[in-house]
Amino acid sequence: MNTRTGALIAVGEFAEKMTGRTPAYIRVVRPVTGGTVVDIEMAQRMLRQLLGDKMRRTLRRRPRLRAAACVPHDADPLARRAAIETLVGLGARRVELVDTLIAAAVGCGLPVERPEAAMIMVCGAAATQVAVLSLGAIVTAERIPVGGEAVDHAIVQHLRHQHELMLPSQSVRPLQLALHGNGLTAQGPESTEIHGRDVATGLARSVRVDTAAVRQAIQTPLTAVLDGIGKVLRECPPDLVADLVDRGIMMVGGSALLPGLDQMLRQATGMPVHIAERPELCAVQGLGEMLEGKIAPMVLDPLRA
Repeated sequence: MNTRTGALIAVGEFAEKMTGRTPAYIRVVRPVTGGTVVDIEMAQRMLRQLLGDKMRRTLRRRPRLRAAACVPHDADPLARRAAIETLVGLGARRVELVDTLIAAAVGCGLPVERPEAAMIMVCGAAATQVAVLSLGAIVTAERIPVGGEAVDHAIVQHLRHQHELMLPSQSVRPLQLALHGNGLTAQGPESTEIHGRDVATGLARSVRVDTAAVRQAIQTPLTAVLDGIGKVLRECPPDLVADLVDRGIMMVGGSALLPGLDQMLRQATGMPVHIAERPELCAVQGLGEMLEGKIAPMVLDPLRA
């Protein structure tokens, strides 16, 4: 956003790529953080920009627009109200809120309606949510305030302290990918070369990073995730835990694609771990299926504007 004029410069992925590369009068804003709307006005502007003519055509065809949004499992009344007001401001006359865990489970094809356990792990940027579901409802769940951004921060801090190298935010994910499929396990490549800025001189510099040291650096945030999984399993009834022995954990969310995360969880829990197809879209797909009535009973929270 241009702070001088108030105009939006970019939204979405293109705006994210501008982080750390903008002049002082351009500010990168995140109106939705951790699955919660923190800036209603900016969230509305972002959605209008993203939807554009499509939303205007929809409003002409359906003046009483029905909308839905996912909210975190532990969302408080203020967070829920912020989601409602955001969509009402776009023209919605009926807003339904869905637990992100249930929407994601539906979207990735888990049998949430059956009398058997299904375990899902939603890996977000700011938080990770873990739950066991059965008969269309959440049996037990836990939200861990650790996500992909915490892993990125741990890597950046490790490089700064151990190599005196400042790594651009856009270079963290390529570094993770450079670790290949076993990047978080001992079977991965031993080292990889990265480029950044020397802390002392400010000049560009390349270093070869030991992947074992990177794995150690990110153990702290990932340990919190493992503790959350353990807590959910301990609070789950024994009969449902028995169902999970073969079915395992389904991972969804953009951070589920962190290289080697599934292998690390498999080794730590002894359970099968699967990554959903297109994991970053599972919650949206599930939301659509629930709105269309393909899944019953619909676990929705109808609220009229």
